[in-house]
Amino acid sequence: MGTAEVVAGLLREHGRTYAEEAGITLRDKPAPLYRLLVLTVLCSARIRADTATAAARELFAAGLRTPRAMAGSTWRLRVEVLGRGHYVRYDESTATALGEGAQLLLDRFHGDLRELRDRAGDDTGALRELLREFPRIGPVGADIFCREVQAVWPRLRPFFDERSLAAAAGLGLPHTASGLADLVAPGELARLAAALVRAGLSGHAAAAA
Repeated sequence: MGTAEVVAGLLREHGRTYAEEAGITLRDKPAPLYRLLVLTVLCSARIRADTATAAARELFAAGLRTPRAMAGSTWRLRVEVLGRGHYVRYDESTATALGEGAQLLLDRFHGDLRELRDRAGDDTGALRELLREFPRIGPVGADIFCREVQAVWPRLRPFFDERSLAAAAGLGLPHTASGLADLVAPGELARLAAALVRAGLSGHAAAAA
């Protein structure tokens, strides 16, 4: 199977971004960017991705779609909503992290993650460090956010983290960001990154190696 066929199959079978799975229509606007941050916090715990996306949908359905709404909600409400999404092992600590993170975003960046991006400039490392100042978000969480947000932040492209690059290598694809960027249109990079991570988690990449 040639490279083009492998990539087409990846996008067809696994090319749904995690933001899409969580019901986020990602745009370069404060509210959808914040919802991606919420999803990132949820994915940063040792928990299944489908549980994290389900919990995100529950939070958004409960009206917790902006930093102001999240910061203004009670801890008990956040715990209850996370429970409805079956996010139960880390519900209490995550409820705390979401409330504190929302307040931090309001205090430091006026509720707008574009201000965080602009503060980092074109330095991806600086962007990742700023993201890691939010409770619960570590290196993996920063990678998740960057992988997804490149769909609407072009100057971050191409962004592929260690997990996506390892999956690419297992599939016999280029395993550098620049090499992978040559395989799809710029607007498809976030989908390709998500597809590689999903393929790696499903064992497809290992099976192909």
